[in-house]
Amino acid sequence: MAAKKAEQALVDQWREMLALHARTQCELDRALHQHGLCGSDFEVLDVLSGESCAFRVQEISERVHLSQSALSRLVARLEKDGLVERGMCAEDRRGVRVTLTDKGRALHGEVLPLQRAVLTKMLAD
Repeated sequence: MAAKKAEQALVDQWREMLALHARTQCELDRALHQHGLCGSDFEVLDVLSGESCAFRVQEISERVHLSQSALSRLVARLEKDGLVERGMCAEDRRGVRVTLTDKGRALHGEVLPLQRAVLTKMLAD
């Protein structure tokens, strides 16, 4: 009986985490929409804004938790919007490196406080 309660508590905790994630993602999407972005778009811009100048698509997918094909479509859309550039990887000619453009860096800087405010609102205890 105690094991069953412990198991149910674990399942309840998992479902609460999923619900919090879904609510937070919806809030982020709503807040970023006015800037033409969704939460996943911002996550890619945020990764690319870090210390490293360029990332391979595979490296980005490991950080933003998207499949490689979903990420490739997202990067293509960001490139079409002039926010990122794709280029050949010097170390591996089969690879593609993605970098922020000046426009992408400016937009990231503009929406970063908005994203952080949503996270604070949704995740602060």
